[in-house]
Parts: sequence; structure tokens; C-alpha cells
Amino acid sequence: MLGTFLLCLVFFSVAGFIAAHYVWRIPQRAEEERLNARMRELRARANVQRQRTGGDLLRRESTGTFTFLAAFLDWVKPLKRLQQIIGQANLKYRATDVFTVSLILFVAVFGLTGLFIGYWPIKLAFASVLAAIPTMYILWKKSSRMGKFEHMLPETIDLFNRSMKAGHNIQGGLETIASETSDPVQMEFKKVMEELALGAPTEEALHHLGDRIPLIDLKFFITGLILQRQTGANMVDMLENLAMLIRERLNLAEKLRAGTASQRFSAALVCSIPLVIFIIYWFQKPEYVALLIEDETGNMILTYAIISELIGILVIRKIASPKF
Repeated sequence: MLGTFLLCLVFFSVAGFIAAHYVWRIPQRAEEERLNARMRELRARANVQRQRTGGDLLRRESTGTFTFLAAFLDWVKPLKRLQQIIGQANLKYRATDVFTVSLILFVAVFGLTGLFIGYWPIKLAFASVLAAIPTMYILWKKSSRMGKFEHMLPETIDLFNRSMKAGHNIQGGLETIASETSDPVQMEFKKVMEELALGAPTEEALHHLGDRIPLIDLKFFITGLILQRQTGANMVDMLENLAMLIRERLNLAEKLRAGTASQRFSAALVCSIPLVIFIIYWFQKPEYVALLIEDETGNMILTYAIISELIGILVIRKIASPKF
């Protein structure tokens, strides 16, 4: 009796799962077929636009080298943020690959330094610094690209204003930017034009541009375009004032960097002195350095020195990098 009950339970459970699968999958498959048909129609109509923009209608993401870890790590929010930063830096890496390489570096360096140093905080510090190199490189590329975009933004706004004064609409002005500027501005506005060619609303395409390029001045520009589209107001004067404000702010930043060049050099020199002295003693008086590495009290002193050095560098960097 019990065996019959279990057999029926298993049979109806399997049947229920199969029915649920088909109820879920058949509408989804029909939706995919409609989408594929629509994409084929768009491909047939967009040959000229595709040749102009140099892109395909389908945007595919690379799976990366460590594909087997992607499904496991995609739910981690810091990795999603890292992938966004990679996109802003215009790099082709995957966040899972960067994380895996950093983890391998951390484990390898932690194990290798254990052959020479027995104090675990020092091993942890060395491993953490070297494991952070890939992420620091990505952040540096992003900062460099954002800075170049910011310096090109005033001329971009002026070009858009001239296009509007010539009688073009917003989409015509955006197309002028996509064709008459240089990278990285041209690349990002080409993506906007690709989204518009695929039928995306102008507001949505502009918001996507603001997500890819997180600059406050660009967000002002995007807000002005959206307001002009929704209200029909004349935004040319406002955009001219915005371009002038950006130029003045960039000029002030350059003057500040020029005026503080000597102080920043002195700060870099002071921060590098402990490391230079440590390297000199490593070769000239290795018995002095051995006390810091082999002795337990020396390990504690060296750990305190490294932490103090890092804190000092961060404080000096914060003071020397004012926000405008």
C-alpha cells in the first residue's frame, strides 16, 4: 500500500513538473520567436545604419575565461559594480575573470611570502597589495577615460548648440556629435544613436549614456535635453552657460594642480623615503632588516610602520585632491 502511494506521488509530481515546465516554456518560446522575427526585420531595414555605425543590432557580452565561475559569482554585488567600472573604462574584461586573477595572486603571494616572512599581518599586507593591482589598473583606466571625456565635453556641447541653431532637432544634434567628434565622446554617442535606431526612447538612451559616463556635467547636459524635449523650451542659452562653467572649472583645477605641484612632489618624496631606506638597508645592512622580519617584536613594529605609511598616503592624497 505504501509502495503504491509513493509510486503515485512520484508519478504525479513528475507529471506536474513537466506540465509546469511546458506552461512556462511555451509562452516564453513564442515570445523568443516573435523577438527573433522582429530582429530579422530590423536587420533587413538597418543595413545602411549598421554600415554607418559599424555595429551589429545584437549586443553580445563576452563570457570571459573563467566562465564556470560566472554563474556562481554573478550574484555578488561588488562584482556587478566592478563590471560597471570595467565598462566605463572601455575594457573587455569580465569581473569574474578579474576577481579570479586577483584571488590567485593573493593566494600565490601569501604562500610565497610565507617562505621568508612568518608574521601573518605582513604576508596579508603584501598579498592584498599585489592582488589589488588588476583592480587599480581598471580604476586608473576609468579615471583617465572620464577625464578625457570631461575635457572634451565643452566642445561637444558647443557642437550640439551649433547644430540646434542650424535647425536640427535633438536627434540630429546627437548624430552630429556621433559623427564629428573623437573618442571617447564619439564612441558613447554612437551607442546612443544605435539605441535610437533600434527604437529606444530618447530619454532612455540618454539615461543609459549617463549611467555609462558618471559625470555630473554630462548629467546636467542630459537633463537639459530631456527638459527641452518634454517642454519645448529653448535650452541653447543654458547649454552655452553650462559649457562656459565647465571650462572655468577645468581651468581652475589646472591652476590648482600647477600651484600645488611643488607640495605634491614633496609629499611623494616624503612618502617614498621609508621604502627607499628599507631597500637600501636590505642590501647594505641585511641584519637590520632581518630583525624586522624574523623577530616577533620587529614584525609588530614593521606592521605598525606599514599601516601608518598607508594612512599617511591616503590623508595626503585626500588633502591634495579637492573636489569642485
